Amino acid sequence: MELKKSNEANIERVRMPIIMLGLLFSGSLVLAGFTFTSVADVQDNKDNDNNVAQINYQQEEQETPEEVETPPEQVDVPPPVQEEVIVEENKVEPPKPDVKRDPPPKPPGPKTVVKVDKEIIDFPDVEATFPGGAAAMKKWIQENVQYPDMAMQMGDQGKVYLSFVIEPDGSITGVKIQRGVTDELDREAKRVVRKMPKWKPGEAKGKAVRTRCRLPITFTIG
Repeated sequence: MELKKSNEANIERVRMPIIMLGLLFSGSLVLAGFTFTSVADVQDNKDNDNNVAQINYQQEEQETPEEVETPPEQVDVPPPVQEEVIVEENKVEPPKPDVKRDPPPKPPGPKTVVKVDKEIIDFPDVEATFPGGAAAMKKWIQENVQYPDMAMQMGDQGKVYLSFVIEPDGSITGVKIQRGVTDELDREAKRVVRKMPKWKPGEAKGKAVRTRCRLPITFTIG
């Protein structure tokens, strides 16, 4: 019996689709294998990176040195500079030039008390008198007068008129020559009057006052 091929039962028609399906399945398996390997590698790489980071962090913690307090630096202060003092012995200094200076001001002298003379009365109620009276005064003048030698040699003689003031205490002041003869005789007449003892002062209204007196002294030779 002769076998006849049926077109419906022809295998050649489905060979190529089966081959293509097998290749597609094989490629899918290969692609799946590569994909799994990549994911595993990526996970491994992540784990390795984490481990490396932890190792580096631990190393940094170990390598960080502890802060040690360093003592402050000591600054060397140099000793003070002492100036050398040189003492020169037997050094003769040159004389200093004379500098003219103004003389110091004179110290103030004692204060001058201006004495205001009281009124001199020419005609008091009671006249001033020599102790013992006029006769005693004449005798005293004769005993105390000294005739100047020059006037005696020249033969000078005459009467010298004087005026003076009797103070309330009896002292004699203000002796003046009213009319003289010569310088020698005038000086002697003034000397004798100044040498007189205190008089009894004149009085006015019951009180001692200053009174003016006039007196002539006669100089005669022989």
